[in-house]
Amino acid sequence: MEIQVLGPLCAAVNGESIVPSAGKPRQVLALLALYPRRVMPVSTMMEEIWGTEPPQSAMTTLQTYILQLRRGLATAMGPDAPGDAKDVLATRHGGYLLQIPPESVDTHAYERLVAEGQEAFEEGEDTRAARCLRRALDLWQGPALVDVRLGPVLEIEVMRLEESRLVTVERRIDADLRLGRHTELIAELADLIARHPQHEGLHAQAMVALYRSGRQASALDVFRKLREGLIEGLGVEPSPQLQRLHQAMLAVDPELDVTAGPRRGSTFDRYAA
Repeated sequence: MEIQVLGPLCAAVNGESIVPSAGKPRQVLALLALYPRRVMPVSTMMEEIWGTEPPQSAMTTLQTYILQLRRGLATAMGPDAPGDAKDVLATRHGGYLLQIPPESVDTHAYERLVAEGQEAFEEGEDTRAARCLRRALDLWQGPALVDVRLGPVLEIEVMRLEESRLVTVERRIDADLRLGRHTELIAELADLIARHPQHEGLHAQAMVALYRSGRQASALDVFRKLREGLIEGLGVEPSPQLQRLHQAMLAVDPELDVTAGPRRGSTFDRYAA
């Protein structure tokens, strides 16, 4: 079985999709897929589907959804499969689980590549870090579970994955900046700061990329717009790190230039106290 949750929900056995068309069985499959080989309690599944007020028929209805998923599995597995659908979507005391290897789900490869990229980044191996993190991000086919209705449990999981994705993007850009790829990053960073208008780390990266590309005025303008937005929206000034970066640009600090040797900190953290 191969399952993708980093984008639309896709699950296939022998090349045949087993994703149900109905919304609630899709939720059940998505929830089980995020925790391969781990028992998903019935209470958690009910909370995902119905919230805090499940109907009296909830247990029977959930069993029907499991049966529908098993029927789809059985059809895709075919009559000559070594096991049956109940072996794959198994019943355990108090819940259900998918008996599949963790590497069958795309999140496994994503998290492995992120960990490898982060390790390389911390060791100053920027080329390997950028390559691993880019491969991790290439696994995404859109927002996580974009075609699945999100209940309270899946909503938390999707938020966690999307936050991880943004952190990974930021770290990959840090590696690319340390490799001197500042001009190549300008367009990407312009899009990112438009999508995340209060994200100071991305703004710091945009400022550095512009500054190193000979666009000091544009770099300072990024700071000005962020500052105005923070004061108007939240009533706060930019962080001390960003203010120090701004002052360094005004002073044409040579530390802002690309220099030889490993630069193990992130762009933003370089200006921490």
